[in-house]
Amino acid sequence: MPTLARWSFQHRRLVLLLWLAAVLGVGVTGAAAGTDYKNVFSLPGTGSQEAMDLLAREFPAASGDSASIVLHARSGTLRDPQVQATASRMLDSVARLSHVVEITSPYGPDTVGRFSTDGRTAFATVALDRLANEIPRDDIVAIVDTARAADSGALQVELSGNPISVAEQNLGSTSELVGIAAAAVILFIAFGTLLAMTLPLITAIIALGVGLSLIGLLSHAMNIAEFGPTLATLIGLGVGIDYALFIVNRHRTALRAGRSPQDAVVTAINTSGRAVMFAGVTVCIALLGMLALRVDFLVGVAVGAALVVALTMATAVTLLPALFGFFGMKVLSRKERARLAAAGGEPEVATGFWWNWARRIERRPALSAVIAAGLIVVVAVPFFSLRLGSSDQGNGPESKTSRRGYDLLAEGFGAGFNGPFVLAAEIGSPADRGALSRLVATLHDTPGVASVSAPRESPNGRAATVTLYPTTSPQDAETSKLLDRLRDEVIPASTRGSSLVVHVGGVTAIFDDFAHVLADKLPLFVAVVIGLACLLLVVVFRSVVIPLMASVMNLLAVAASFGVLVAIFQWGWLSDLFDIQPGPIEPFLPVMIFAILFGLSMDYEVFLVSRMHEEWLARRDNRIAVSLGQAETGRVISAAGAIMALVFGSFMLGDDRVIKMFGLGLALAVVIDAFVIRTVLVPALMHLCGRANWWLPARLDRVLPTVSVEPTDQGEEIRYTPVPPGAGVPAQAGTAGSAQPGPGGHS
Repeated sequence: MPTLARWSFQHRRLVLLLWLAAVLGVGVTGAAAGTDYKNVFSLPGTGSQEAMDLLAREFPAASGDSASIVLHARSGTLRDPQVQATASRMLDSVARLSHVVEITSPYGPDTVGRFSTDGRTAFATVALDRLANEIPRDDIVAIVDTARAADSGALQVELSGNPISVAEQNLGSTSELVGIAAAAVILFIAFGTLLAMTLPLITAIIALGVGLSLIGLLSHAMNIAEFGPTLATLIGLGVGIDYALFIVNRHRTALRAGRSPQDAVVTAINTSGRAVMFAGVTVCIALLGMLALRVDFLVGVAVGAALVVALTMATAVTLLPALFGFFGMKVLSRKERARLAAAGGEPEVATGFWWNWARRIERRPALSAVIAAGLIVVVAVPFFSLRLGSSDQGNGPESKTSRRGYDLLAEGFGAGFNGPFVLAAEIGSPADRGALSRLVATLHDTPGVASVSAPRESPNGRAATVTLYPTTSPQDAETSKLLDRLRDEVIPASTRGSSLVVHVGGVTAIFDDFAHVLADKLPLFVAVVIGLACLLLVVVFRSVVIPLMASVMNLLAVAASFGVLVAIFQWGWLSDLFDIQPGPIEPFLPVMIFAILFGLSMDYEVFLVSRMHEEWLARRDNRIAVSLGQAETGRVISAAGAIMALVFGSFMLGDDRVIKMFGLGLALAVVIDAFVIRTVLVPALMHLCGRANWWLPARLDRVLPTVSVEPTDQGEEIRYTPVPPGAGVPAQAGTAGSAQPGPGGHS
């Protein structure tokens, strides 16, 4: 690390040019190649996937997605000649557009079930030749625009269906700009100088620019969901600014102690830079742990986010030292430079708010731990009511045509009309047709079923489809119960004694299966991530207690975060304030938020405990090590937590419900982690554990490799911070192998 820091500082122009070349080169290449983001669900072994495969094989003409054009008469009925003529012309225009295979008009020969009982609402079905994620977004937008152009006077025209939701997804947002602005304000308050404030922003934005372009290129080689870049932006901004903040803070501390800019750079990278690298690796491990789930939908998202985190690490330890070379002493404020010129360098003293706070925790560790843990447990209580499922178009903002179309269909035909089940039957003999007819008759009388269509056979007669409309909405818990009842009871009972095989599919069934698949694999995923992270912490801190404590604390932070998400997004608390509609929690959210939060929580754990570990190695006094480590990292961890929380929270300003969940969930978890767990609970528990914090069985110590976050260059001049006499820690010089801390210094 010292060699890399020194080389980057001395060759700062070359380093800067290389990074600018990377931004321009990858950016231009990405712009030329375009992107190919797609939401691909592949759930082998599930009923919905088997239904989808059967439809693609036996009904090739109907294997694509479909959308609905919803017609509503603002006055009169849809049978009025002028309204009917306008609607028919619009449907003819849509039928001529790309990827439209067929339009089933409500004014055609088969109008059964296509008009509401009052004649004011009807729908046309638009059959497409491909799945929505395989159709260019502009072609779906053309369908929407052509249909909506007929909306005038007495006729209201809206659209609904999965393809419409895909077309309405926001590909860009200004929320990240709000997050950057908020981060800039906190950085200015923390550093007191505009130049120092810009350093974390520059490195984070450059890493993000290269990363997003690379993700766009990767989308041609692997499946990356359309929200992948937004999620990568959210994570990249948070960790990128925080990593640079820790290094800039340590660099400024070294300058105030009288070191030259180059020596200060080497010290910062050899201490905080090591911690950044280790913390970044834990984030990447947590994200890539999602590969253990073997779910294609999450693989691309995980790889993209991990790529951005890796780039933030790279800019932090290469570009940042180069920028330090350009800025020189100007990373300090004028007042700090004047004081340095007049009095010379002075080691910083652990005093002020954070030292007093650390001593307060030290005096009453048991009470502090009980209060902090109690607060977290109370916030986490709603977590036990978590219900996984996919929200439907009824959760979208009313500004979207898909939401308005959803409401019109629900009002005219019933809540379940927006999420029908598609029963795909494999017919092996003539007797199977009789069994299918008996099944349809049984379904008509099944509780929770609003209506059932007549069977429609494939061209070769080897398969048939039946459309079933529930009485409840797609996201309703009763709809999931109906799906289970159909698969476990109704269909087996009706097909017993025949060779008829019936699979239940459709979008609602797909999302329900997705939730079950992730829930089943979640324990394995959690075990893999926690196991790897614990192993790393054992190796670094030569301790058994600290890794176990860190894992439990991180699980508490995740539980508390989901407690708030359940209360707001599922129960509907404060839903008007956040402009959201209550519904289930997206099934992939627990997996992704756990991965992200576990990695980010390890960041703060590493920065906090590595500083304590330095003092432990030098003094072998747990009380002093914990208090001094907390005092010297408290300010920078709280500033980093505030920045990350504001960056994440700014994503609540968008209108995408999933991104809002990510933003709020991550922001709350960071606040809990930075301001409750790291500043109260962890120090209190470490005081209670005493010397046991640093215990490692001798046999295990001999087997494990030696990896240190603390600097290992024994030739570097490193001193301990003197602490005021009477403050509880004797003023003394340190030994080689510790770092020069300050009130906000860290390792």
